[in-house]
Amino acid sequence: MPRDAATVGQRYENDMKLAEQVTFGGSGLDRAAHIRGDATALAAALAHPEACAVVLWRGKPLVRGEGLDRLARVPLTHPVLQGGYADAVSMPVFLGLDDTGAPLFGCDISAWEPKDQDLAALGLFLDPSEQVHPDFPKDHVFAELRRIMTRLDRSDAELAATAKAIIAWHDSHRYCARCGAPSEIAQAGWQRSCPSCKAHHFPRTDPVVIMLITHGNSVLMGRSPGWPEGMYSLLAGFVEPGETLEAAVRREVFEEAGVEVGEVSYLSSQPWPFPASLMFGCAGRALGRDIRIDPVEIEDAIWVTRDDMMTAFAGEHPVLKPARRGAIAHFLLQNWLADTLD
Repeated sequence: MPRDAATVGQRYENDMKLAEQVTFGGSGLDRAAHIRGDATALAAALAHPEACAVVLWRGKPLVRGEGLDRLARVPLTHPVLQGGYADAVSMPVFLGLDDTGAPLFGCDISAWEPKDQDLAALGLFLDPSEQVHPDFPKDHVFAELRRIMTRLDRSDAELAATAKAIIAWHDSHRYCARCGAPSEIAQAGWQRSCPSCKAHHFPRTDPVVIMLITHGNSVLMGRSPGWPEGMYSLLAGFVEPGETLEAAVRREVFEEAGVEVGEVSYLSSQPWPFPASLMFGCAGRALGRDIRIDPVEIEDAIWVTRDDMMTAFAGEHPVLKPARRGAIAHFLLQNWLADTLD
């Protein structure tokens, strides 16, 4: 049923737990799923005078402002978006309603080819480049979401993560996984249907456990090959079919570091649109401190004391660098240090 967005938003703010304040953790967006399969309601949303879009180019959202701290919301009537949406990925995906009831969409313009702009950094882990479309204001640029995610407020962060993940799914799932025929967009972008074998496909999200493993006053940290010098983070891994979160935590920690884990508890989750994961933050108690790393999985693993981690978070540790701001690892470690995980 339709909801009053302002009322829902206020109730969400009042009831939101600390665990939901992680980056991309959500802002109480009214996704208005009842509109997705209603052709009349969807047509009305597309024609709404206040309808606007979150615009992406090759996975990078359009942001604005001096600090690139605001997600640009482009009217659906803007000339850049009036290209007929001939390509399935370019069709507007309905994201929901804002707090005024105006429809929000996600649009992809990856077919645009920037002229006289350096594209060498595209695809880098932290792409520092910015692309400016000539038909948008000069303070509107396409920027890598990893780089600017902590500058966005909760509403913009949720919208950016949602749009990025769903558009990336369309880009990589143009063909039916059952028969291989080209599939078609359906349900306002939240489904793809195969006209050949009639199969329906839905957006994919991969479950990943990320573990705050402690023993006494220390936490287990690991690093992958190629990371910047001194960078360590919490161990993480994909949940396998038929596996519980608790079992995945124990298996991944033992596989990567040779550490056996006893009690496991759930802490928090984080949508992670790189490209489409849901991170399940868990706490686990190690049954011992002996480490035997699997060099195929990780490069190193160490126990870090609370005092050393506090020094790292203060930027004063001679070797250890804190986990990246915005990542759930940083969120979990920060709250572990502050004893505010519950």
